[in-house]
Amino acid sequence: MRRARPGALPRGTAERALTSVEAGADFDEAALDGGAAARQGAGAPERRTPDRPLSKLWHITLSVSGQEAPLQDVRRALEQLAHDHPFLLTSRYAGNHAEIRYWEEARDLHDAAAVALRLWGEHRLSANLPPWEIVGLEVIDRETYHLRIAEGYGPPPAAPVGVHPY
Repeated sequence: MRRARPGALPRGTAERALTSVEAGADFDEAALDGGAAARQGAGAPERRTPDRPLSKLWHITLSVSGQEAPLQDVRRALEQLAHDHPFLLTSRYAGNHAEIRYWEEARDLHDAAAVALRLWGEHRLSANLPPWEIVGLEVIDRETYHLRIAEGYGPPPAAPVGVHPY
């Protein structure tokens, strides 16, 4: 229990004040509140700028390969990666290769690909991933992903979600 004078501020807060951080230019407030902001009309300022496109969702398939590693270690590492990177949909693995599928939000394909190419290296130590190399990368937009699925092409939707052996 904290002892202090009634009404006194906690120590170290006398000069601090909470500040607000404005949402980015590509934040869609109408989507968040079900369109209430859009219905308010001219009173709400427009946040988007014409020179900055909105973020999109990109479906990423990252393939990695390398020297044989114990299956239990590969599975444990991929499960940790899924924990560290919550947007991971599914991973398939064998002793010498793996495939990771997930959604990434980015402005364009170049940004999505750059983030995807860093994923394995940036999580190698924290998730104890095998020292494998990226051997394949596919980045497609959401519309293309759904079109492929509807036409029966491409990988089936990522279900069941999780880490699975080949």
